[in-house]
Formats: sequence, C-alpha cells, structure tokens
Amino acid sequence: MGELSRLRDAVLKAFAAGDGRSPFYTAIDGLILLRSETERTPTHILHRPALCIVVQGVKWTTFGDRRLEYRTGQAMVVSVEMPGASQVVEGGPDAPYLSVVIELDQAMMREVYQSMADRPVPDDRPAAFVMDMDDELLSCAARAVRLLREPCAIPILYPAVMREICYRLLAGPYGPVLARMVVGTDRDRRLVEAINVLRERFDRPLRVDDLAAVSGLSPTAFHRRFKELTGMTPMAFQKQIRLLEARRLMLAERVSAESAAFRVGYASPSQFSREYRRMFGLPPARDASSFLQAAGRNAGNVGASL
Repeated sequence: MGELSRLRDAVLKAFAAGDGRSPFYTAIDGLILLRSETERTPTHILHRPALCIVVQGVKWTTFGDRRLEYRTGQAMVVSVEMPGASQVVEGGPDAPYLSVVIELDQAMMREVYQSMADRPVPDDRPAAFVMDMDDELLSCAARAVRLLREPCAIPILYPAVMREICYRLLAGPYGPVLARMVVGTDRDRRLVEAINVLRERFDRPLRVDDLAAVSGLSPTAFHRRFKELTGMTPMAFQKQIRLLEARRLMLAERVSAESAAFRVGYASPSQFSREYRRMFGLPPARDASSFLQAAGRNAGNVGASL
C-alpha cells in the first residue's frame, strides 16, 4: 500500500469513527478533514496558512483573479491568511472528495527555518500555490490523522509531526515562498504586517496610504506587490473579509442583515446587499435563511477558516 492509500484509509476510518459530518474539526487543533460530493456553488472562506491535501477528487480555489486547481495527490499551500472561494469539481457517492487540511504552525516554521543548515532564499512567488505531494509529506499527514485514534498521544506526538511537515515544506521546491512569509526580508515582513493590519481592521475605512506606510512602500508599489502576493487589490481583500464576517454574524449570531452591514463597516445597507448578492448569489436575508434551514445547528461553523 502506497502512502496516498494509507492516508485515504486513515481519513475514511476517522470519518467512520465520528458522525460523518464535514468539515470535521478534529481533536487536533488545526487538523480538519473534508468530505463532499461535487458542489454546485463555490464556498467562500478565509484561508489560514495551511497545507490542503487532496486525498481523492479535484477542487479549485480562487484568490482574486488567480485560480488554482488541485487533484488527488496534490496540495494547495497557503502562506498568508486571505479570503478565497473554493469548489469541488470531482467527487461522488462512490468516490467522494476527501481532503486533509493541516494549518501551519508559523512559530514552529520559524524555529525550523533557523535550525536549517541550508536555508531557502526567499523569493517573490504568490502566497498560494499547488504542489505535488511526496511520500514523506503524505506519511506525515497519515500519521497525524491516525493520531486521532490515540487522544492521549496527540500532545506528545503531534508537535513532532508538525515539525517534520515544516521541514519538508521549507526544504522542498517551494521553500523560498514559505521562507518569505516566515522570515523574508524586512520589506517582506512589513508587507505581511500591512496585510495583517488590513485583516484586523477590516471594518474601518480603507486608506491605502496608511497601509503603504506600514509596509514601507509607496502607495503604487504597495498596491502592485499586494496584488502579486494575494491575487487581489487591497479594496477587494477588505470587501471579501467584510462580507465573510457579515455572513458569519447573520448565521452564528442571528443578527439582521442591516445590523451585520453596519458592524462590518458598511455605511449603506443597499450597497452591502448588492455586494453580498454578487459574492454569495443571494440577498443577505434570503441567503442566511436558506443556509440555516439546510445547515441546522451546524450554522455556527460558517465563516470558519480552512
């Protein structure tokens, strides 16, 4: 049995041991299992830095105008927290889409990087990319999933698995991308800091000049480098974050559409409604009502990051 087959077996057993729901937020913090058939519409979420492994099936994800497709034996790696839309395009009752999402421990990534004798040199490739999984990384993922059978072993053994994942990623062909996000140059760190400021202050008016000052770049250079990294403009990034949070508020906290609009920073409910419908396909109230009827008590998971 190859490593991919071992991982598929571990994922299926984990779902069988649970209640079968997806997303399956496991007992390991940051380890999420996904199972689904082909989806009719994209799912909008906030992606945290993570290794998103396709165990079976095909999926695509867009970040702004950049689209990534990844299939069985491949993974999408996200190195900066940013909003995106994903859709499963291959999966069915007999062979459902299966995925393992492993959120990356950035503190450990920095520690591993500093310990490497041959450190990768940061480069300017986009913050999200697709890679082929090798046997070593697939083995790490399978060991992580199998640890779910031994809850007492998780705090002792999982850190070692995460450390190996960090090393394998940094030592691999895309190590320079992760190196830029983890350590990088001073300019890289300040650009990521500006993205984090925008993420944390999404409900406030956007001033590109202020973000550019945080990054140490001119407004024009900041705008260009921001889009190179995330695939979208600062304004589009903020808009998606606002709409994702508004949807979470309506579903998890049962607030009205108008209240959600004001809480995420919109001054005009009509503008909020237009932009919400453009992103999610339905007006806010109808979308929330439809989702709550379908999702029931799992609605609180909406807006969670993967």
